[in-house]
Amino acid sequence: MKLKVAIVSSLLVLAAAAQSPPGAPGAAAQTPGRGMPEGGRGPALRSPEILDDQKATFRLRAPNAAEVAVNGDWPQGRGVKMTKDDAGVWSATVGPLTPELWAYTFSVDGVSLLDSANPNILRIGTRYSNFLIVDGALSDTYKIKDVPHGNVSLVWYDSPTLPNASPRRMYVYTPPGYDKTAEKYPVLYLLHGAGGDEDAWNNMGRASVIMDNLIAAKKAKPMLVVMTNGNANQKMGPGYGIVPGQVTGNTGNPGEVGVVGAFAGGRGAAPVAPAAPGAQPAPGAAPNAGRGRGAFGGAFPESLVNDVVPYIERTYRVIANKDSRAIAGLSMGGGHTLAATNAHPEVFSYVGVFSMGTSADVGDKLEALKKAGVKFYYVGHGKDDPVVRVAQGQNLAAQLEKVGINYHYTERDRKSVV
Repeated sequence: MKLKVAIVSSLLVLAAAAQSPPGAPGAAAQTPGRGMPEGGRGPALRSPEILDDQKATFRLRAPNAAEVAVNGDWPQGRGVKMTKDDAGVWSATVGPLTPELWAYTFSVDGVSLLDSANPNILRIGTRYSNFLIVDGALSDTYKIKDVPHGNVSLVWYDSPTLPNASPRRMYVYTPPGYDKTAEKYPVLYLLHGAGGDEDAWNNMGRASVIMDNLIAAKKAKPMLVVMTNGNANQKMGPGYGIVPGQVTGNTGNPGEVGVVGAFAGGRGAAPVAPAAPGAQPAPGAAPNAGRGRGAFGGAFPESLVNDVVPYIERTYRVIANKDSRAIAGLSMGGGHTLAATNAHPEVFSYVGVFSMGTSADVGDKLEALKKAGVKFYYVGHGKDDPVVRVAQGQNLAAQLEKVGINYHYTERDRKSVV
């Protein structure tokens, strides 16, 4: 599964610029009288323009800027210089790009800006970027297609395990046809990485789009997907205004590295938040398992098992047994997955750990997981993941092998088909 984990910094609004003459390169046709008075911003630009050879052209109208660049997350995508034409429109063509979902922003005289011509936007914490999708086999499941669609609900639930952050919000995907049948479904609990929140998997990871496409192609069974907020001191992610009772200091998102409420001992780390009554760090978790020390403690994995799973099983038509529950997480969410399954081997039969592992000896925890009847354990990394993280994943895989759990370990680059 390919996700955009590294998204560029927070943005300012692009200032108004001079009007380009009709017919400027990349300018969309504009009918008079549609908000385009003389002296206005000029015709709308087409940006990005994805070309037949999988190259992409980016455009930005900024006639008074001295230097403009594109910062993308494709290989060699940082600091791509743009050139300005006589109409004050900057442009650059990159690629060909591998079929993928790629994120980018502009840098205008050192200030990071969104592409105002592109309404497709990703958010991680308080950082925003635009995105484009280059067509091809690798990106096929990311595209919205003419297939039956499921629904995504924003659900509030009580969390006694996290009384200082209750009620909490999560996303729940229900598959196509859920509201028309009496069928019961399995559930995947999908956990985000550091800096993210309950929006992350659906916004950045396009989880509901991917599920619709996989179910339509009969590559996945219809299931519910539950996307929680792994920041134990948040009721919900930012972007909706002030949340009563949620304290975020002056940072906007306590899940980010180096801000208030982030990792213990990190830059700007806050004092440790009070743990929920009776909550203990999950034994055998990865070091900093999902940043599972410091501000987060072991509280979120416990709240997942004790609050979220029971809520889902009494509220939705699901198959309420271990063999119909899966859990998977990316980075911090991978740490939360380790913590939850190591502490509660009886809850989940299918486990996925992405871009995370452990340096510890967790053989006894894995033995308990095997005894409880775990069906399958997946450990996956990107080849560009930090070396220490890959080593932790390899260590986890070696222990799964030793214990005799049915598992699969993989390291992939962006040219690999998942």
